[in-house]
This record gives sequence, C-alpha cells and structure tokens, in this order.
Amino acid sequence: MTTKGPSRKHVIVSMSNDNNAKFMRNLSTHIANINKALRNAKLEVLVDFICSDPLDITVVTNKVSLQSDLQIIEHYIKNSEDINTFQVNIPCLPQSKSYLKIIGIPFFPHGNSQDRLTSNNVETIIKQNQIFDNITLASKPRVIKVSPKSDMSIIWIDIWDIQNGSRAKRLINCCFNVSKYIATIQGANMNPRVLQCKIAGNGSTRCSHVGFKVLSVPNTIDLTN
Repeated sequence: MTTKGPSRKHVIVSMSNDNNAKFMRNLSTHIANINKALRNAKLEVLVDFICSDPLDITVVTNKVSLQSDLQIIEHYIKNSEDINTFQVNIPCLPQSKSYLKIIGIPFFPHGNSQDRLTSNNVETIIKQNQIFDNITLASKPRVIKVSPKSDMSIIWIDIWDIQNGSRAKRLINCCFNVSKYIATIQGANMNPRVLQCKIAGNGSTRCSHVGFKVLSVPNTIDLTN
C-alpha cells in the first residue's frame, strides 16, 4: 500500500529546533521577502503560508515548485538573520510512503543461538542487497513472529516512494538470499491503528500542523493485490 502523502505544493525544509523557532518569529516578513525574491526572478511560484513542526518547516506554495524555486527558497532561509546555515537541509518536495513486508527469514536466524532478528539486522541486510539500491527506509523496520509457536518472522518495512507507488511495485514478489534462507517481499497494508496527518502525511500519532484534522484512514493505493 502507498499513501498519497501531502500535496506536491509543499516544500519541506528540515532544520534544527533552534533555527525553526527563530525563523517562525517573523513569519509574515519571511513570506513577503521570499515572494519578492521569486517575483524578481520572474518565477510563477509564490508562497501562500508557512507552518512548522519541531524539526522542519513546510512552505506551502500556489504551484508545484521547480528546482529554481527551491534554490531561491533555500538561499533566502539560509541567509536569514540568526539562522545557522549548517543546520538547514536542502529544501525538498514531499514523498509518499509505501508499506511492505518481508517473509522467509527465521526469527532466530543464527541456528541454536537465542539472538533474535533485530531492526538493526534488517537494516544491514537491506544495505547489503542490490535490489534495495535507491530505496530509503521511512522508519525503523519492525520484526515480529508469524505466530507464538512459529520460528519464522515477518518484517514490516516502510519506504519513501512516489505517489504511484512504483518503487514498491518494483520490489513486490522479489526474492533474495539471507544466508541459506530465501526471503520474499510482499505488499502490506498500513496498520489501521496508526493515525496519519491528512496534510503532512507523516504517519505520526501527533500532528503539529495546528488546526488540521488528523484522520485514521488516509487515501491510499493498495499494492497488495
């Protein structure tokens, strides 16, 4: 399953909490100045408003931003008064999340050892396997037993994707070796108990975008069929 995620009119700029607090103090001035810079460059994108959470700000524009628009937004933010340039990441457009599961790996993969399969083990496996090239995890993998009496595991992974879910579709039904075992990737549904911010698409149980409603069932594309 792939969530549709936030609008492509959102520009996400990750930064330190300190930078965030300082930038948000003069919000109306920043919006006016960014729009002035965009107009001077004869670009069509303008900023409608800016909102924030502890680790990033979201610049909401009237149209989908191009690279030239992102560069102007980045230059302005990094050169704003009291902003630590080294604690501001490059602005980017939002991505969707796709939900997958991996089966076929034992819960205790080291023979007689009682060392269970961990999230860190899974991250290492993913980094070492070429089918996951250009795939970025959106959260820590989650490892559970298939059933209390089973010695096999189910690994749930969330990946950053584009809105048509093409990265997940490329992985579904692929097999790869983990030691002597053959693992298979399958599509998965998001846990229905996980709340997702309708605006931010952040999969969080808390929404820092004040005034927006948090829904438990976001719009989705089902990749499990």
